[in-house]
Amino acid sequence: MRARIPPHEALHEGPAALSALPACVHYAGAERFLRKALELQAAMGPRFDIAGDCEDGAPVGSERAHAEMIGRLVAGEANRFGRFGARVHDVLHPATDAELDALVGVAGERLAFLALPKARGASDVAAFLARIGAARARHRIERRIPVSVLIETPGAVRDAWTIAALPGVVSLDFGTLDYVSAHQGAIPLLAMESPGQFDHALLRRAKAEVAAAALAHGVVPAHGVTRALDDPAQAHADARRARDEFGFMRMWSIHPSQIEPIVRAFAPNPGEIAEAAAVLAAAQDADWAPLAVGGKLHDRASYRYFWSILTRADTTGTAVPGVARPWLDAAAAAR
Repeated sequence: MRARIPPHEALHEGPAALSALPACVHYAGAERFLRKALELQAAMGPRFDIAGDCEDGAPVGSERAHAEMIGRLVAGEANRFGRFGARVHDVLHPATDAELDALVGVAGERLAFLALPKARGASDVAAFLARIGAARARHRIERRIPVSVLIETPGAVRDAWTIAALPGVVSLDFGTLDYVSAHQGAIPLLAMESPGQFDHALLRRAKAEVAAAALAHGVVPAHGVTRALDDPAQAHADARRARDEFGFMRMWSIHPSQIEPIVRAFAPNPGEIAEAAAVLAAAQDADWAPLAVGGKLHDRASYRYFWSILTRADTTGTAVPGVARPWLDAAAAAR
C-alpha cells in the first residue's frame, strides 16, 4: 500500500511556516507571580508562554540579581514545558548586557525566548542579536535563542519588514501603550484602551503594517495588553478584534484572569476544525490534487489554510478530530 503524505510534508511550499508559539504570553516580574504562573501552566498545559520581566519588573539597581532569579525559574523543574522566556531592558540601558549574561548563563539551554523592548529600528535588533550571540559564546550555548521584538516606536514600525526578516526573530509584539506615548500627545489617551486602540487611524495603520510584515516572514504577530485587569471579557473581546481585524496570532496577558479568555479567543471554532479535518482527509486520499468537497473546489491554497486551522487548534488546546491527531503529532516531531 502506498504511504500517504501528511499535510506538513505535502504543503511545505508557499508562504514561510509560522513559528509555533502559543496564543498567549503572560508577563510577570515578581517571583511569587511567576511561580503562580508556572502553577497555572502546569494545570493548563503549554497553552500559554510565561515571560519573566526584567524591564518593568526589576528593582532599580538589582537588575542582574533579578535576571538570575528568573533564570533559575526557567532552568528549574517547575518549568515543565520549556515555555518560559524573559524580557530584558532596551539596547541603550546599562543593565542589558548583565541581564543577558545572567539569563544565558543560568538558563541558556531552556529559554523559550528573549524579548527586546523599545527597539528604535532594525539596527537596534541586529545589535541585540549580536549581544545574545556574544553571551551564548561566553557560556558555550550552541542553540539559537529565539527573539521577540517589541514594536512600540515609529522607527520600529517603519522597519518592521526588515526586523521580521532577521534570523532568530520569532514574533513582533505591538506595544500599544508605548506607541501612543511616543507620539507626544498627538494620539489621545483613550487610544491606549478599547475601542480607541482599534479605531484610531494611526494605530490601525501601525498594527496592520506590523502584522503584515510578521506574517510575510513566518513570524508571529503578537498584540499588546488589555489594561482592564478585572475584566476578562474585555481581554477576550480585544483578542478577537486583534485576530479578526488585524491578523494577530498571539496576545499579551498581564493578569492570570486574562490568560484563558485570550487563548479561547484565538482558538478556531468547532465547525472550522471539523471542516478542516474533512477537507484535508479527502485531499490526502487524492494525493493532494484539487478536488471538490461539499460542492466547493479546494486546492493547495485552501489546504494550507485548513492546515493552519488545525495547527492553531492544537496550540490552543482545542480538541481535533481523530484523523488529525497523527498529522499534528508528526508535524511536532519534525520540528
